[in-house]
Order: sequence, then structure tokens, then C-alpha cells
Amino acid sequence: MDSGGSGLRVVVGTAGRGPLARRDCREPVRTGARGIDPGHLMEQLVPILRALTEETGVRRPATAVVGAAGFATLGDALRAELPGALAREFGVRTVALAADAVTAYAGALGARPGAVVAAGTGLIAIGTDLTGWRRADGWGHLLGDCGSGAWIGRAGLEAALRAHDGRDGGSTALLAAAQEEFGPMSALPGKLYPRSDRAAVLASFAPRVAASAGGDRVAAGILRAAARHMAESAAAVCPPSGEPRIALTGGLFTMGDPLLLSLEEELARRLPHALRVPAQGDPLHGSVRIAADLAGGTLALPADEKMLHVTTPGAD
Repeated sequence: MDSGGSGLRVVVGTAGRGPLARRDCREPVRTGARGIDPGHLMEQLVPILRALTEETGVRRPATAVVGAAGFATLGDALRAELPGALAREFGVRTVALAADAVTAYAGALGARPGAVVAAGTGLIAIGTDLTGWRRADGWGHLLGDCGSGAWIGRAGLEAALRAHDGRDGGSTALLAAAQEEFGPMSALPGKLYPRSDRAAVLASFAPRVAASAGGDRVAAGILRAAARHMAESAAAVCPPSGEPRIALTGGLFTMGDPLLLSLEEELARRLPHALRVPAQGDPLHGSVRIAADLAGGTLALPADEKMLHVTTPGAD
């Protein structure tokens, strides 16, 4: 399973044949005072998994892997309740609960030392030498996620507002793009601040920054700064010796050359010992990999209560 801001994705398969069927739910799992809500996750999961087990004939899944956004900081209730619920409802014998950064890592690199930068609306870097995990950023759009879609969009809108005011550092190109996207700048705070999805709204402007970067020095400078932030996070988590691999994953990198050329330069400068490789798969692929390794007794990624927590509630 992959649980994130866009909803829940679920795959059922077997160790021998791999994934057999998939279903998606577009409603994100709720978070509250107790963190990620295990009851709400089960409400969504039960009908999906029943349909998938009917379709595939996998009646009693032995192993379940849940990659969840926010698990490292909001996963206490999930750790306490979800494994038992899965054992009671489906007879699951082994459950792995993972931060979505870990499943992104597993999907991109598998069980190899290295670092992964996962960037979309937010941004986090995660690395391992296969003895422990290191993470950098991932602190949300108010405190961090530097270089993310929300960060780029916010910087672009700041440059638009500077041009609107006549202050230094403004961009008339980004001002025009912002007015086309959001209307009069004087109304922007009222449209943005009350919304619970502010990060997503900010990130929606990032493609306009990338589109302006070819002819606007302010927009180009924002993308160069984003690349520096990403490389800083990658350098903070990448193993300092050996031949670690670095991969990029997430929707932000569909921006292409305006971002990637600067990022490649920064990574080469900061991490000359590391090998840049393409991501092999996404976070759902990572959940599948972890499940297959658990089923085969070959899981090599390091266990960690906050990052990759494996339990056997149905072992008896």
C-alpha cells in the first residue's frame, strides 16, 4: 500500500508472480490529534482489499507493507493499531509500516547504499548505508521542504508581488503569470491563506516558474536555488564513502532541464563520489519490493521504529 496526499494505492500479488491487481482510492487518509488515523485507513482499505483478494484469489495475504506519508512523525497510532487490525480482518502475519520516504527509496534504489531525493509538493532526502537511515528536510512548507514544488511556487509568487509593488528582485514575467493564474495580486492573500491545501496551491505555480526560466533571470535564479537546496539535502544523507547511488523521484522532476541541469551540476560538485542513476520505480513499487523481501526473508533495508517498523501480529 502507498498512502499519501493523493489517496491510497493498493496492490495484491504473490512472491512468485509479483503484483496481480491494483486499486486506487482518491481520498487521503485523515490525520488528527493522534496522527495518521488507523480507523480511517481500514475503512478505505477493507473494501479495496476484499475486492482485490476476490479478483486475484489471494484470500489471506501473509504480508502487508504500508508506506505512509507522515509516518515518521505521525505514526504512533498506526504502529499501535494497524498491525492488529490487519491480522484480525485478513489474517496478515507480518506487517511492515514505513515512511513514504523509505518506500520511495526502496522503489528507486532497492537495497543499495545511497540517497534518494523525493520531490513533489514537498521534499525530503533519505539515505542509508544499510545499517541505519538518515533523512534531511521533509519539514513541511512552513518550516522547510526547501526546493520543493511549494517552495518554488512560493518564491515565484514572492517575485511577482515584488514586481507588483515595485521592489527590487521582482519579475514582470512572473507577475503576468501570477495574474493569469490567480487574478489581481491584491486578492491573492485572501485566496491563499485561509486554505488548508496552501502547499498544493503554491506548488501549482511552480510549472509557471519553470516555463519562465528560459527568458527571465529571476525565475531561472529560483530554480538554481531550488537545485542547491536539493543537493544540500542529498549531501546531508548520502553515505560519505564507498560508491553510493543517487536517484531522484517525484513529480517535480517532470519540469525537465530548467531544474535538472542545475541539479546535476550541484550534485556533481557536492557528491563527486556518488553515482547518479535513474529511479527504478515509485513508492508503490517500493512497498511491493519490501513485501517480496519480507516474504522471502531477504529484507536488507535497516529496521527503524520511525522509518521501517516490522511486526508479526498474526504469527500465532
